[in-house]
Amino acid sequence: MATSVKNNFLNHALASKLQQALIRRKDSVQEQHQSKAKEPTKASSKPVVLVTNGEGIDSPGLTFLVEALLRDALLDVHVCAPQSDRSLCGHSVTTGETLAVCSTQVGGANAFEVSGTPADCVSLALSGALFSWSKPVLVISGVNKGATCGYDTLYSGAVAGAREAMICGVPSLCISLNWEKNVSCESDLKDAVAVCLPLIQAAISDIQKGIFPKNCFLNIGIPSCPLTNKGVKVTRQSPNRASLNWQAVSTNRNPSAGHYMSNQQSLGIMLAKLGRDASAAAAARRLNSNRKNVEIESIGVAGKFSSQQSIKKYFRMELTEKRQENKEDDLDSRALEEGYVTVTPLSVYENGDMEIQSSVSSWLAIGVSGDQ
Repeated sequence: MATSVKNNFLNHALASKLQQALIRRKDSVQEQHQSKAKEPTKASSKPVVLVTNGEGIDSPGLTFLVEALLRDALLDVHVCAPQSDRSLCGHSVTTGETLAVCSTQVGGANAFEVSGTPADCVSLALSGALFSWSKPVLVISGVNKGATCGYDTLYSGAVAGAREAMICGVPSLCISLNWEKNVSCESDLKDAVAVCLPLIQAAISDIQKGIFPKNCFLNIGIPSCPLTNKGVKVTRQSPNRASLNWQAVSTNRNPSAGHYMSNQQSLGIMLAKLGRDASAAAAARRLNSNRKNVEIESIGVAGKFSSQQSIKKYFRMELTEKRQENKEDDLDSRALEEGYVTVTPLSVYENGDMEIQSSVSSWLAIGVSGDQ
């Protein structure tokens, strides 16, 4: 549509200048529209959050957390989590093997399930090989069933996911519910998510402001009754750990062990036939065919065996919770048992614990109160 100006009440010179100005404005607007049409679609301006866990991509705690993060449509949430339960794999990473990665959906978010550990998942996601974004604002590992306190954090795959993010330079949180066997239920996981959402929101806000604690990640523990918690407390890592009890078992008492080993041996032979070190596998088969496997209950009473015999034993590890009476009320395990939401700063640095503790205390006092 042409742009025109009626000049009934204007002199000819003024009308002509105004006409030219409107034409120039029209051309400028058209150029702006054409320029915007040529521009690539900009990525979402929402803060990007990466979620992982230790219990596997099908765990309800992960789904509840993702659904809650997406509820207000304020975050761009992505998931990269283990294909199966890797709760006690620690900070192990997969080398020399190929990981399988499959795209999927979790709670409405784009996700990838990985045949590796939580540390693998975070490292792979942050490498830029899976997602289009360059770097998330925050990495969250959880919500996991079972408290991660004390030295148990060294065994925890969930904690390792958050630690790997920190090592890669991305702020991170690990969130766990103090799950009680035969008492806790899935609704407690939903309640745990509701309790920790204000902490997550405060973390994202302060990361963007540049005032989130540095050189550490936060290990957040939710008490077994989340909605009746006594408040949030900054805590220190306690010296507690679960006892690792190894029990010797036989195939007579545990037939599945022998079946499992047999399947594993068959799988190894199949892989060898597919081309992975076939000659070495063949040599191993020839050597093993001349050996006689002897199953024993105790090496101590087994005596000596000839070079043609190999000793085969089966073990099963069972975790036994070990409670310690700690006098300090700022230790994570004690505060969690007393019903507090615990926030424990963890780091890979040997020094600077007091500085980190003070930094987190100051941040939490401001973040929870909302007086920013």
